[in-house]
Amino acid sequence: MTKNSGGSRRILQQSELVNDLIRQARKQQVQIDWIRAKLEKAENSGLTNDSKEQILTQAKDLLNG
Repeated sequence: MTKNSGGSRRILQQSELVNDLIRQARKQQVQIDWIRAKLEKAENSGLTNDSKEQILTQAKDLLNG
């Protein structure tokens, strides 16, 4: 194994790590957008029919994907 192939492997591993972090950030953004939409809907309607526990359960379900 050459010195260069070890460096290439490290770059590939770092690239995979960066891609994984990007995927995680995108998933978090989807979750944030969902919560924001629920809050906006509730604010615009005045009240929501969902209980505090239902909203919390829905948020946890979304987080656990």
